[in-house]
Amino acid sequence: MKIRVINGPNINMLGIREPGIYGSESYATMLQNIKDYCAANGVEVDLFQSNHEGDLVDIIQDCYGKFDGIVINPGAYTHTSIAILDAAKAVGLPVVEVHISKVEEREDFRQVSYIRHACVKTITGHGIAGYTEGIEYLLKNHNPDGAKK
Repeated sequence: MKIRVINGPNINMLGIREPGIYGSESYATMLQNIKDYCAANGVEVDLFQSNHEGDLVDIIQDCYGKFDGIVINPGAYTHTSIAILDAAKAVGLPVVEVHISKVEEREDFRQVSYIRHACVKTITGHGIAGYTEGIEYLLKNHNPDGAKK
């Protein structure tokens, strides 16, 4: 199985940005955890992060015909970007939405998720472990080889 993990704005600042909300583990630690999980489970993974909406749209579109699923944390674009939603719908792949914090318990504006309309699952509030949970979900429920792990 081949999965792309996409992160939006400010996710690269993990461990620095509001550790009381997002935790003290670094972005590098999160990436290493994802790589280790994927290596142990036979998943080919591609990792991407950008602070720019158009770059996120481009990388989602690039998944078409190349990947079996997407795990995405669009960051603040979760609440504003119809373009990211439309890109996810266009590629027709299973998408898992991940948020490090428990967004449903935060500010009112964070209660809107456009990307959720294109997702098969949403994981919130599990810290950086939410990424491997998202990959595991795709592996168990959307594996093109039909193999259930």
